[in-house]
Amino acid sequence: MSPDLLTIPTKRIESDSLGQVTLPEGAWYGASTQRAINNFPVSGMELPKPFIASVAAIKAACARVNVELGLLDVETGDLICKASGEIMNGDLDGQFPVDVFQTGSGTSTNMNVNEVIANRCNHDVAGADRDHEEVHPNDHVNLGQSSNDVIPSALHLSVALALRDELIPVLKDLQEVLKSKSDAWARVTKLGRTHLMDAVPMTLGQEFSGYGRQVEKSGDRCRRAIEALSELAIGGTAVGTGLNTHEEFGARVCVVLSEESGLSLREATNHFEAQAARDDAVEVAGHLSAVAACLTKIANDVRWLGSGPRSGLAELKLPATQPGSSIMPGKVNPVMSEMLVQASHYAIGLCQTVTRCGQDGQLQLNATLPLIAHCLLQSIRVLSNSAQVFNERCLVGLKPDEDRCRGYAENALGLATALNPHIGYDKASEIAKIAFTEGKSIKAVALEEQQVLDEETLDRILDPQTMIH
Repeated sequence: MSPDLLTIPTKRIESDSLGQVTLPEGAWYGASTQRAINNFPVSGMELPKPFIASVAAIKAACARVNVELGLLDVETGDLICKASGEIMNGDLDGQFPVDVFQTGSGTSTNMNVNEVIANRCNHDVAGADRDHEEVHPNDHVNLGQSSNDVIPSALHLSVALALRDELIPVLKDLQEVLKSKSDAWARVTKLGRTHLMDAVPMTLGQEFSGYGRQVEKSGDRCRRAIEALSELAIGGTAVGTGLNTHEEFGARVCVVLSEESGLSLREATNHFEAQAARDDAVEVAGHLSAVAACLTKIANDVRWLGSGPRSGLAELKLPATQPGSSIMPGKVNPVMSEMLVQASHYAIGLCQTVTRCGQDGQLQLNATLPLIAHCLLQSIRVLSNSAQVFNERCLVGLKPDEDRCRGYAENALGLATALNPHIGYDKASEIAKIAFTEGKSIKAVALEEQQVLDEETLDRILDPQTMIH
């Protein structure tokens, strides 16, 4: 934090429409924020920093557009942009202490940002000993805006950025590692399983190609989620009519934010939908739930395939990351899979909360916006971090037990499936039953007891390699 940020008075008193409020030492926010701090001592959870940064980015974009439209003087616009940049850079972290569980429109957080920006602007003006009108949090920083269009816009912007910059890159890395395993294990024959029971042969490479495609589709879902967030509510002000703002304001702000963020953002087609409904957030929650389900499937399969080492499937050798038991020496557990499963369950729970919030809008406003922002950003952060750790500390170091894989495939009762075209389902089923009951191989029963096909033919059609394409 730069030295000038420490020069604010130790305590000060500010007034608003409800009376006087005492501000604590080091507070760049004002009376509205302090009232929210006093009113909502609920969880101790603040809104995520990326969300606050997105609110600040919107404030800077709005200031630029208001200057272009002749509604704000250049010096004030520059001051607002400078203070917004300090927030986006993290220089003012700690100045946004309002609880997630606050006013449902996020007005407390919008005013928190407005007040911090205004006070920073006025501090800069005073420090430069300039004759300048005091920057007002509502009249200048919030010019042409309402919490009801700023907060939904910040929700869309922050979640889209988190998807693009956090989750999608991790999924890409995960997909690349899975593809490398699939390619490397293309000739490792193993037994497939359905219903957790023996099925027919496949390769370990084929199995991992399926995981790779799951992750690839998860990345596609994230990109569709970003597209769902591309419409911004900015410009609708209080209820969607655009009262007290310029008719070009929303579209121009979206152009500025697109330039700054690299996203393709546009003004909402219908501001009444954009402010009253949170269906886009519910759609994003659905995509994130699918990503979490994908990661859970992969993590659990790796755990199953690595189970053992002597009494489980043990087709995979998992990296040993830490001792697995406080009482059993030498035990190593699939902790990275367990971590990812838990993280995915948590993310799905957050996304279910978003769905509940999405259906809880009334009339011209959904009043659960801070919670939606918290849940979506938290789920993205948890999924990104857990998938990255799982990839680096588990998938990269996976090794196959080729002998065990081949042994399962060659002794599988499912090999009887290859007999169907030659002797029919009923006779093949009888052979499989005898093989299971007497502990013999399919080939042995077919050759020695049933004498249905000659040995050369049986060797050919019961070779697991002939069944994997």
